[in-house]
Amino acid sequence: MSLRAMSSYASFEFELDRVIAIIEERGAKKIGLQFPEGLRRSALQMAKKIEERTGAIVLISGNPCHGACDVDESLRTHVDVLFHFGHAEIEPMNKVVFIEVRSDADVIPALKQAIKLLKGRRIGLITTVQHVHKLGEARDFLTKHGKTCIIGKGDSRVKHDGQILGCNFSAARVDVDEFIYLGSGNFHPLGVTLATSKRVIIADPISNEVREVEPEPILRQRHTIIAKALDAKTFGIIVSTKSAQTRMELAERLQEKALRKGLEAHLISMDEITPERLLSFKADAFVNTACPRIAIDDAALFKTPMLTPIEFEIVLGERSWDDIKFDEM
Repeated sequence: MSLRAMSSYASFEFELDRVIAIIEERGAKKIGLQFPEGLRRSALQMAKKIEERTGAIVLISGNPCHGACDVDESLRTHVDVLFHFGHAEIEPMNKVVFIEVRSDADVIPALKQAIKLLKGRRIGLITTVQHVHKLGEARDFLTKHGKTCIIGKGDSRVKHDGQILGCNFSAARVDVDEFIYLGSGNFHPLGVTLATSKRVIIADPISNEVREVEPEPILRQRHTIIAKALDAKTFGIIVSTKSAQTRMELAERLQEKALRKGLEAHLISMDEITPERLLSFKADAFVNTACPRIAIDDAALFKTPMLTPIEFEIVLGERSWDDIKFDEM
């Protein structure tokens, strides 16, 4: 028996039987559940099934969840085991079990469209954890159509070959002509384009939409934000309190660079980084060393320029404007 979340196009496997087995094996009495926004609609159903089959008390996290680096630390301290859904483990965490939640969407229809857009012969295959189990099938399909397919191995933060994170594109650093990204959304493939300077074709198995990544709009946005920060004299350098996002050494190094330039720079420790929480800090610009997506996804919401570490180095004159890339961990 498994709990499956249905959409118009596909379903996702929540591994309910495995969850129950872990609870019973550990004799857990109080259970935590954490979901990213896109899977949260299944939370109540999942809690009900667990309570019915185990008699355990279930607490559902209502806090934002943006990745495997964003475990609800407060909830973890109050439960016997916390099940974190939708992401692959970055590092082992006490009392946390990662349930990756795989999609059963057929990847072949989208690939049939994507292959028409390819210009090169050596193709890199990349995806997120929801479709990583389909990469072998995708490779076989493209190989039959005369392509040489490469599935790269990421660094220590990446669990699966070919998997990319919003903050890590190491699996895309391979010798290829271009990439096919199996997945939805633009952020991950945009990061790959900027990290590798390679063309990326998005093949979305959920909607069967296919399109080429266009980095120019996001680059224009980032250049505008950098330009607004050029006259800044006071900077707030944000350090995340989330354990898998904390980059204190980087923050301190950036602060030292600013001070050497005669600028004022202060370290600000935060959990959730929102425009509202930054209003009280009268800085001319902020530098985000937490989740790289904060500066990109929420750019329009911040009234004060929010820079990535790389963009801050451009502001300081230590990096060329042409060398702009997404921040990585």
